[in-house]
Parts: sequence; structure tokens; C-alpha cells
Amino acid sequence: MTDESNIVLYQVDGGLARITLNRPEKRNALNEALVAGLKDALRQANDDAAVRVVVITGAGRDFCAGADLAALQRISEASVSENAADARSLMELFLLMRQVDVPVIAAVQGRALAGGCGLASACDIVLASTGARFGYPEVKIGFVPAMVTAILRRTVSEKRAFELLTRGAEITAEEARQIGLVNHVFSEESFAAEVTVYARGFENISRSAVALTKSLLYQIDGMAFVEALATGVDTNLIARMTDDAQKGIASFLKRE
Repeated sequence: MTDESNIVLYQVDGGLARITLNRPEKRNALNEALVAGLKDALRQANDDAAVRVVVITGAGRDFCAGADLAALQRISEASVSENAADARSLMELFLLMRQVDVPVIAAVQGRALAGGCGLASACDIVLASTGARFGYPEVKIGFVPAMVTAILRRTVSEKRAFELLTRGAEITAEEARQIGLVNHVFSEESFAAEVTVYARGFENISRSAVALTKSLLYQIDGMAFVEALATGVDTNLIARMTDDAQKGIASFLKRE
């Protein structure tokens, strides 16, 4: 049985922070403690200036199989206010993942289902092994992945999102890549090494530039074109004044 105090593992190696969902005996199913642990780990990574990228993985065979049975039991018995608080807690996690300055990568092996698929979808980048499976089966028990819908609608086409959310079927890693849910698919044998190589690509890139780019990308969701351009002007100005930009320009000019 996994110690609840170790339900989320956090480790930093150079500029790479690894967050591991550590409930392998429960297929890393979401519960209150795991969600709280994820928030704490993400805040810790964001506060560490040395961290350039975060990778979220699952211990054992699966990434995350959604809510566990005990959590579902509580949902069925909870009051309106209790269910609202629980839903808001998950919303806070999804918001936090976008507010973290550095890229947050989901490294998915095995199954990412229901809330687990939502967790992967909420990451900035999704890397999957060839045997990974994705799906939103909530509809089969009369549930709606409502907050995830806001993320999925911005990730895949409207018709793909509708199909995934209303049929509840699982799709393969390659199918997920083809529709834009997954960025890259790596072989099972080399997955861990490939994820590390990919993630470390962010270590030599300006942290401030990545943070500004991430913020701008999500900030312009739903903006009119002119408004988005104007927001880009503001971000451009801020970027020009950063230490990274000043040093980068000086270094570039020296090479010319």
C-alpha cells in the first residue's frame, strides 16, 4: 500500500523536474490527496528558478485511470456544496498547470482515462508510448468531463472533441497523435530515454521567453484578432526588456 505522504513524488535533476503519480496499486487514480500533491509539486517547480521543464509520469503500468472508487463513492453521497468544492479543486489544478511558467509535459504510458486523460490533456505537451491508451469514458456512467471539455475543445477539432466525449471510447496513442491530442509517440523500449532527451531540450532555452510565450498563447484564447495582436505587442515589449533578451542580442551581435 502506498503511503499517502508519498502519493506524489517530486525530483529535480538539473533543469528537469519530475512529478510522479505514485498510486500504482490504484493505477494512479485521482483522489483528493493526489490532486493536492500535484498542486504542491507544480508550485514547488514554479518557484525554483533552476527548473526549465516539468514532466508528469505515472508509477507502474498506467499514467492515470481517472477517479478511484472511493472518490466516486464520495461524489455519489456528497452534498451540492461538497461536490462544488471538489470540482473547483480540480479546476484549480488545471488552471495552475497553465500558470506555471515552464512547460508541463505529460509522459503517458499505459492508460490515461477519464480524469487521467483530462490531466494529460491539461499539460502543455503530451508524449506517449506506442502502447498508451486515451479516453473519456465518463459518459458511460452518466458523468460529464465538463472542465476538461474547455481544454479539449482548444486542443482538437469540435467534431473530434464531440466524438471523444460522447462515445466514451478509448483510442490508441497514434490515433491521439493524428487528432492533435498527443504531440509525439515513442516506442515502449526507449520511451523513458526519449522523454528525457525531449524534455532536456528546454534546458538551454530562455526560461523568461518560454514563460512569456506560454502566457501569451493561453491568454489570447477567445480574443479577436486585433486584440490578440495588441496583446502580442505588450508581450514583445516585455520580452525585449528581459535579461535573457539583452544577453541573447549581445551574444548574437558578437557572432556577426
